[in-house]
Amino acid sequence: MGLIQNVLAVIVVLGLLITFHEFGHFWVARRCGVKVLRFSVGFGKPLWSRVDRHGTEFAVAAIPLGGYVKMLDEREAPVPDDERHLAFNHKGVWQRIAIVAAGPVANFLLALVAYWLLFVAGTTTVVPVIGEVAPDSPAARGGLVAGQEITAVRGEAVNSWEDINLELVAAIGASGELTVKARDEGDSRASEHRLPVQDWLVRQDPPRPLQTLGVTPWRPTLPAVLGQVVEGEPAAEAGLAAGDEILAIDGEPVAEWSDFVQRVRGRPGDTLSLSVDRDGERRSLSLTPRPRTLDDGSTVGHVGAGVASVSWPEEYRREIRYGPLAAVGQAVSRTGEMTVLTLDSIRKMLVGLISPSNLSGPITIARIAGDSARSGLESFISFLAYLSISLGVLNLLPIPVLDGGHLLYYLVEAARGRPVSERTQAIGLRVGLTLVGTLMLMALYFDLMRLW
Repeated sequence: MGLIQNVLAVIVVLGLLITFHEFGHFWVARRCGVKVLRFSVGFGKPLWSRVDRHGTEFAVAAIPLGGYVKMLDEREAPVPDDERHLAFNHKGVWQRIAIVAAGPVANFLLALVAYWLLFVAGTTTVVPVIGEVAPDSPAARGGLVAGQEITAVRGEAVNSWEDINLELVAAIGASGELTVKARDEGDSRASEHRLPVQDWLVRQDPPRPLQTLGVTPWRPTLPAVLGQVVEGEPAAEAGLAAGDEILAIDGEPVAEWSDFVQRVRGRPGDTLSLSVDRDGERRSLSLTPRPRTLDDGSTVGHVGAGVASVSWPEEYRREIRYGPLAAVGQAVSRTGEMTVLTLDSIRKMLVGLISPSNLSGPITIARIAGDSARSGLESFISFLAYLSISLGVLNLLPIPVLDGGHLLYYLVEAARGRPVSERTQAIGLRVGLTLVGTLMLMALYFDLMRLW
């Protein structure tokens, strides 16, 4: 079921992103008087198609990993004399620039609309209150203590742990001090803390900002009650069911969920004797955690069970909502922040501060899309917006075969007054195909490595 949800979620996400991107090209091409021959979502054999009154074929193809807008162009096929004025290559350089740039711009507009909807509808977040501070960590050395609410990081106000993570990830590679403002419970004034860091998060895979900082978010005590049990996993095979409360393991009481997790992870392959409460009836079961190897090579126990959710106290919940006009500014700001973060992450990957293993391909995108869909509409829309920005930024990179490569050629043409030579474009095409192909293979490789 999880696999089916992941597949459906990624089809919806990629379908929306590709459709908006290609519609940007299509809409501006039509406005510039270019004849569009085909608008295709997906590659390969069309599963569905129709032709409109302008002679444009709209198609949905079998491979949903991209799309294209095919325009009348003498460089691709002969064009009748009476239609030459409709050909892309006969348009002025600034019209061609507008048509090419419209795809990425459409992706940024989609993200902006998505964020606007989130801000207008309102989002509920958890107040970023510190639960624990690890001894001798940057947070401890900077004077942060449990119970404080973090209000700003690196001079930027934060309202949630998501905001804090974004600011901490944006600081990858920093050495010196990270400034964090926090206030004690009941105090309206925040004090500034300077946290010493060295090569912050450099080459961590994946980055673990809060753990590296030494901060654990506050959360309500979770009783050791199962919320879900995955079919075919050790917990289900042992006879455990949703709603069961774990009372003891090998005769030792289990105080809360973290106790249960710690003991399961520490006993891979061992048979554990459980005392379980099910609807007021005490039962004894045997559970054998399945060994699972982590990225760092360590082996932990895994049973395929999740904790039952609990309600957060109202004082630890925060609703963020804006009016329609104020939400526009917030949406523009968030889109800009995520765009800058994406560009900065690419730069840091090129200079070696971020590991290339953080590249994600279709498998990881499918998993995250499925997870976000299961987490609710808010998470799904937020993921859609971020991925749309990533697609827009990626397409604007000055690599031949991408929109950014074509824009580079046309900008050079606008500056020089004559087109880039066919030979130079052909060489650029080969280089671009090699670069993009290599990136795709690397992303797929790291995707597969995450599955092992």
